Amino acid sequence: MPRATTIQSVLTQLDDIINECVKTNSRLGLFAYIYRRTTTEIASEIALGRFEDNARLEILDVEFANLYLDAYNAYKTNQTISDAWKFAFINAQEPLTIVQHIMLGMNAHINLDLALATAKTMTGLELNDIQKDFNNVNDILFQIVNELQDRLSRVSPLMILLDWVGQNEDEKLIDFSMRKAREQSWNSANLLWSLGNEHNANTKKNIDTLVVKLSEIIKTPKTRLVQFLLKLIAKFETKDVGRIISKLKAD
Repeated sequence: MPRATTIQSVLTQLDDIINECVKTNSRLGLFAYIYRRTTTEIASEIALGRFEDNARLEILDVEFANLYLDAYNAYKTNQTISDAWKFAFINAQEPLTIVQHIMLGMNAHINLDLALATAKTMTGLELNDIQKDFNNVNDILFQIVNELQDRLSRVSPLMILLDWVGQNEDEKLIDFSMRKAREQSWNSANLLWSLGNEHNANTKKNIDTLVVKLSEIIKTPKTRLVQFLLKLIAKFETKDVGRIISKLKAD
């Protein structure tokens, strides 16, 4: 499959992945759906001219998306991929909660891919010139998180348990973790950009290793109470990927 060159071609390829995952009942489709939802929102904001440099942000967004699309296609054809994506893809077979499956994808894509895409997009340019637009995407992610939280109860009836543990602030915890991830991604992008594409292989590997450690925490949280609650939540969630996506879509 050729690399995407526009946001529309990104959306088309994401649709193909989602349709494939629905047919095979693969939970890899859960992150793909959330990512498509996010990409659609970013495309709308670009069309409205909401960023400082809309053309540059589209270049970044397409480069960013291609890292996920490349990883997915490589995984399906048994090619070498980053350890972070390998961890996320392999664990799609595990009986984790819907939120955990989505967060594993977000962790690999934001903490690793976003840094790589940003550094590459700004090669030969001043990295700080894109920082405001980079940070503005946080607002879009915040909206998607709120939307996701509101709709997860449709397919995960015991999600209220996380509300209880998080004192009704679990969506803030997720948003906080995403914001922290983007802050870390910006720091990593700075490092990669300063080193240049020819000298950052070891740094890429080190970032990948760190992201895997974060993924391990997402899969198996440190507290036994949260581990127990997540297993309980997963037990009562629907396992039909097509139904999950349909319920998340419905207004």
